[in-house]
Amino acid sequence: MATATGGSEHTPLLPGGANTSQAGSSYSSAFGVTAGELTDMLDPKDPEKLQELGGAAQICKKLQVDPKVGLRQREQIGASGEHYDEPFQARRAAFGRNTLPDANVVTFWQLLYAAYNDHTLIMLTIAAAVSLAVGIYDDMLGSHKDDEVKVGWVEGAAIFLAVLVVCFTNAINDYQKEKQFQKLNAKKEDRTVKVRRDGGEVEIGVQELNVGDILLIEPGDIIPVDGVYLDGHNMTCDESSATGESDAVKKGTMDEGRDPFVLSGAKVLEGVGSMVVVAVGTRSFYGKIMMAMRQGETAVTPLQRKLDILAEQIAKYGMSAAILLLITLTVKYLVNCALAPEFPPASIMFSQFVSIVIEAITVVVVAVPEGLPMAVTISLAYATTKMLQDGNLVRQLAACETMGGATVVCTDKTGTLTQNRMTVVRGVVAGRELQSRAEARAFFETLPRETRSLLLEGIAVNSTAFEGPDEQGNIDFIGSKSECALLGFGKVCGLDYRCERADHKTARVYPFSSEKKTMTTIVPVTGREGLFHVHAKGASEIVLGSCTRMIGSDGAVTELDDKARAELQTHISKFAHRALRTFALAYKEIDADELAACNDEEAPLSNLVWIGVMGIQDPLRNGVRKAVEDCHGAGVIVRMITGDNIETARAIARDAGILTKGGQALSGPQWRKMTPEQQHAVLPRLQVMARSSPLDKQIMVERLQERGEVVAMTGDGTNDSPALKLADVGFSMGIAGTEVAKEASDIILMDDNFNSIVKALRWGRAVNDSVRKFLQFQLTVNIAAVLLTFISAVFSSNGQSALTAVQLLFLNLIMDSLAALGLATEGPTDALLNRPPLQRNSALITFEMWRMIIGQAAFQLGINLLLLHHGTEIFHLPDSPAGNAVLRTLVFNAFIFLQVFNQINCRRILPHEFNVFANIHRDTGFLLVQLFIIVAQWLIIEYGGVAFSTVPLTGAQWAGTVFIGMLSLPVGLLIRMLPDLSACFGLESANSAAQQHRPEVSTARMHIVSSVKDVQHAVRFFSAIHNSQQARQQKASDDSRNILSEAPSFAGRSTTMPSSDATAVPTANVSARGSWTRVKRAVDKSGDSTNGSI
Repeated sequence: MATATGGSEHTPLLPGGANTSQAGSSYSSAFGVTAGELTDMLDPKDPEKLQELGGAAQICKKLQVDPKVGLRQREQIGASGEHYDEPFQARRAAFGRNTLPDANVVTFWQLLYAAYNDHTLIMLTIAAAVSLAVGIYDDMLGSHKDDEVKVGWVEGAAIFLAVLVVCFTNAINDYQKEKQFQKLNAKKEDRTVKVRRDGGEVEIGVQELNVGDILLIEPGDIIPVDGVYLDGHNMTCDESSATGESDAVKKGTMDEGRDPFVLSGAKVLEGVGSMVVVAVGTRSFYGKIMMAMRQGETAVTPLQRKLDILAEQIAKYGMSAAILLLITLTVKYLVNCALAPEFPPASIMFSQFVSIVIEAITVVVVAVPEGLPMAVTISLAYATTKMLQDGNLVRQLAACETMGGATVVCTDKTGTLTQNRMTVVRGVVAGRELQSRAEARAFFETLPRETRSLLLEGIAVNSTAFEGPDEQGNIDFIGSKSECALLGFGKVCGLDYRCERADHKTARVYPFSSEKKTMTTIVPVTGREGLFHVHAKGASEIVLGSCTRMIGSDGAVTELDDKARAELQTHISKFAHRALRTFALAYKEIDADELAACNDEEAPLSNLVWIGVMGIQDPLRNGVRKAVEDCHGAGVIVRMITGDNIETARAIARDAGILTKGGQALSGPQWRKMTPEQQHAVLPRLQVMARSSPLDKQIMVERLQERGEVVAMTGDGTNDSPALKLADVGFSMGIAGTEVAKEASDIILMDDNFNSIVKALRWGRAVNDSVRKFLQFQLTVNIAAVLLTFISAVFSSNGQSALTAVQLLFLNLIMDSLAALGLATEGPTDALLNRPPLQRNSALITFEMWRMIIGQAAFQLGINLLLLHHGTEIFHLPDSPAGNAVLRTLVFNAFIFLQVFNQINCRRILPHEFNVFANIHRDTGFLLVQLFIIVAQWLIIEYGGVAFSTVPLTGAQWAGTVFIGMLSLPVGLLIRMLPDLSACFGLESANSAAQQHRPEVSTARMHIVSSVKDVQHAVRFFSAIHNSQQARQQKASDDSRNILSEAPSFAGRSTTMPSSDATAVPTANVSARGSWTRVKRAVDKSGDSTNGSI
């Protein structure tokens, strides 16, 4: 039985998921069947268990429901006669309600705590607390207790503020995304269904459904519960969202040999029927998977892992530098004290030690990258906001940057690559050929008038599809996909199917059956009483076999001779080769007597008149081929996984550019039969998998991840949820996707379009680049500031650094935070797709980045030390305290402008990107940040006064420090031009195999290898022909020599010079093509005639 075969392939989703509580079991026993017994036969589908329960009729009896009457509307009496206060109380206690428990809603404060639970932020908090404590002490009791402005506390408070900004930004962003997801996934609570109760049809909300209800089913319905089929007509369901099988499933009783199980989430394509509800809520097929998807934890992304490691390393180096500075300054101070004529008092020594501790803590604060988490947060928040405008709702924030490193995209076909709308794309009617769907109207206008009328009549009346609102509320055709395609073609051609059906009342209908593969409808001929048209449509070969005549190019009916039949078969084969689903249309005219002679089982399909054949296909979405090419150009392999047959899958994949020359296509059963080793061997060239099951997708993801791939997977059905969870990035469909799939996914494609995946790829790479840009800038600032602070403090006579703590605060907080905002908000460019993805375990900082970091830090350190020691001579400053104050202001100002122009350098991080000003006019955020920093610096210099230890500068001094800052640009260009010495230092170059992930077998290589094999095959073929010809010629030559050597014995004299009375040997028969037997026979005949003449 078909159902048994299909059911055996499935395994239960949740082992033991159907178990009921003790209370539920006691109620269930009153009904004669338990909830577990009912759900066990559904997951997996098990007809034998249904038979053990006595079939649908016995289940209804045990559930105390009459299929013809339904449940009582106010059922308040239990099976044992007890009375309950609420309707269906006993039934719901035994089998549950048709609701799912509310998911654990994450509060804003929980999201805030999760955002703070980060190693870097915790480390910053500790540093801020120490800095704040020491700063307050210094302001109140230390060296700054007599200052008018107390600024010691500002540094620690500012770091606390930076931590709060990061935490609240993350939490607010996550909270907004969660709200958007809940809004997207919210089901209409007032959705109603039809049930039979008290002998009549009533509409109730889906939450009011109970086990035992008789649910009435119509085309277009999405089944909300699990049930067993009772009765109906031609009921067909699409269960692809639940089982992964793309073929429509005919529903019926077990006696009819059909599938009696109706699963929640299935969509009714055609037909009507009724079923008894056997599982609701968490016990239904949909409910169990939905609950399973609420489990699991978010994995740490590659970028997060690398940043955590880097932050810890920076903290260690910063702490080491601080300890070294503390020890050095302490030893230096003690030595100076010992060499002094008089040892200083304890209070002064304590105050000096506190100052040294503050210097050391300042080094730690400078070294700790407080701007790094902010850069990541801002970059992700900005990207996800923009991605929503591009049709991507990012549910998991980290999925955005993970997508940037994706190396493989496994995509569905239907709805993602294609439009999920079967459409007539080719056709042949009355000798005219339709070449594309865009030409449908023009093609129709070229047909003879009578042919047009017959064609539209056949499309309209011989169909059960209709126009109505779909699940999104849009008006569309509902029913069989093929019939919807034909009606869509008719609509383009001006058909109003409602008027057509109203004008032709159906006399008899023979529904489509999988056995006969045809549908036939008989309608009266308008204006010709007593005559009827028999319209037939179905499988082309079957309809063609029933035709004896055809409509010619002039609209007249002619005989269908062998030549015309062969020509039509050629068209059918051509369409099939292009993976088009072909439907033939035919008709004939009968009278009332012939109609009366028709029986109810067999349609009158003899002597039909051929109208035409239509090629139907789910066409590709606009831009899909370009998007696939972009993926290939970006080094990302696209694999198509579909439930369609392999020929259709190949054709669509070839049209989309997924299946390339040298690529391989497999079916799901072939894939499942392979060992893991064989699967790994075939994976590099595998581009298409057809007839796939949900398990195939899971295995595919596992095998790819075992090879170190970062896998993005698309899915729309309930059955896809395990693979979506397993993939590094799961994409679900916002329109066609089920709530289970959305729950399991990381990103929701709001428009169900493959192009949106490419946009996500661009944004993901932009996020990774933004973090690297900021990292390059941050480390340059940190290294230069730490070394400048250390060196200037050690070699200063009074132990003071070139930059004060407050100046370093501005450098750290304002420069780092604003740099994060500026460098993290540059949008994606097309250049991002012109390079391979990064390796999963690639180094976060490449050789080129280290080269720029060290080079710029060395330049900044050198130029500031030069200013510090020779600035008085360069700027002609007096050797006085006032001149010293101007010098320290100049050093501070030059250091800030070095960072301003170095930010421009950091806009590009790849070795071949020399133009750091590319698209800067479009980078509005960056320009605004630069402007703000410059204005803030001017205010600090001119009006900072005591707080920032600055004095106003003259115009020449401003110009000089800005010019010094601009030197970062030519220095950056020179650094970029240095040779690649990554191998000497053991670092990863940006273009190295350790950084760039390249597929084992690229599409270009597959194409070349396949072309080489084609040439080799061609060479072998022609070589074989050449060798065969040579062998034949050699054999013929040998035969000829044998003939000449043996000829005298036949003729009695030389055959080369025969006498005039001798008959010449017929040499025409002695040729290279003749066999030895033919030559021997010819010579023998010649010899006989010669002997006779003698």
